[in-house]
Amino acid sequence: MEIMDSGNSLDLFLDSVSRAEKRALMLDYDGTLAPFVVERDRAYPYPGVREAVDAIMEQGRSRVVVVSGRAVKDLMPLMGFSRTPEVWGSHGWERLGPDGVVTVPETGEIERAGIEAAVKWAGGSGHPGRAEVKPSGVAFHTRGLEDARASRLRDEAKSVFDGIASRGGFDVRGFDGGVELRLSGMDKGDTVRELLAELGPGAAAAYLGDDDTDEDAFRALSGNGLGVLVRLEPRESAASLWIRPPGELLLFLDRWRAACGR
Repeated sequence: MEIMDSGNSLDLFLDSVSRAEKRALMLDYDGTLAPFVVERDRAYPYPGVREAVDAIMEQGRSRVVVVSGRAVKDLMPLMGFSRTPEVWGSHGWERLGPDGVVTVPETGEIERAGIEAAVKWAGGSGHPGRAEVKPSGVAFHTRGLEDARASRLRDEAKSVFDGIASRGGFDVRGFDGGVELRLSGMDKGDTVRELLAELGPGAAAAYLGDDDTDEDAFRALSGNGLGVLVRLEPRESAASLWIRPPGELLLFLDRWRAACGR
């Protein structure tokens, strides 16, 4: 994995972007376009990000897709772009298309009961506000708690979620700051594969993300585009490029737009 300012690989990729007939810029939200905050409903983009993404969408030469673990309804008030991008929410289970229509997952009795059980547990845990309910499941957040307490609650949530998942229909995944009960059968990697299939051969694609859940997307994109890890500190990753927000993130977005305009 290379740092953005380390050399040729990004230049070569951007050259392929400039020559491509179709392009897709896929963007995670929390931790990538916006910093993590304890109050999740105040996670607004880094300064300059709205303008940079708006400029790419205004240019009209890229398919801009926000791929988030958040539900679409929770993400929309935060982004604040002048145009609404395509959004794949709940790790790809929800899809907001160019026509403004949101498709949501169909759930059966087992799945609905599982989500209700997770919500009921969270309400009785003493931290109901830390449960993020989505059409595809429930995420339990521990960000902002003292380390020992966060670890205890995370373990408790995982145990409860594992019990629900054992009855079928769900997976349990950790993320940076919590643990999630999620419908089986879709993750960010599946989202990337669907988008690549829609674009067809020869498209130029990049995915920017920060979390463990974005590793599915990086692996799906390997050999078919550029995976970009967006974090202040590096970690082991399937991404091929590491950039630091917000400065290098803004520079990447600007260079993407410039490449599309050649």
